[in-house]
Amino acid sequence: MKIGVIDYGVGNLGSVVRALEELRVNTSVITCPIEMLSVDGFVLPGVGNFTDCAQILIRDGWSNALQDEVKGGGKPLLGICLGMQLLASFGKEGAEHNQEKDTPGLGLIPGNVISLNELGCSMRVPHVGWNEVAGHSTGGGLFDGIPHGTDFYFVHSYAFIPEDPSHVLATTHYDVQITAAIKNGNVWGTQFHPEKSSRAGFRLLRNFIENQNC
Repeated sequence: MKIGVIDYGVGNLGSVVRALEELRVNTSVITCPIEMLSVDGFVLPGVGNFTDCAQILIRDGWSNALQDEVKGGGKPLLGICLGMQLLASFGKEGAEHNQEKDTPGLGLIPGNVISLNELGCSMRVPHVGWNEVAGHSTGGGLFDGIPHGTDFYFVHSYAFIPEDPSHVLATTHYDVQITAAIKNGNVWGTQFHPEKSSRAGFRLLRNFIENQNC
């Protein structure tokens, strides 16, 4: 299986690519939408502002290509951190600069992305560091072989609120409950950084590659 890491000009892809290469995954950095045809699945990283990144995805043709290849073509997609948030219907970060209240996302997993403060978090934001992830099943899928309560590495100020609670795979707690992982069909997302989460993160990436029934 060949995995394309989507490079849409935002953030450093190096840690994701290195993690996949250490797992001996056939990996390609995708720099334009037409190259998506040559791979079997995708990783969508993300660093920065929801609105800025969402507008880049639309402007440069990534949004339509992802709809075609993932929603239409059934290829698996894993969004990481902001990449997970961009899977949502809408996001509030940076939307105050637009005429619209919220900025449209990819809409691959219905929901909205709001700030941790708006969610009710009274602790220091951003949420940075290791935190335990709970609520998932260890019997198979994305968290296969990963014990309940395993720590993963987080860096974020916003959180994904899915419309359908059944799309939540796992949560973490940082004064409030936060969606840590989501799934809708062939689309997955992690709010944490698996590529920076040591052995457990590498296991999760391997699970994504090897178990497309998760």
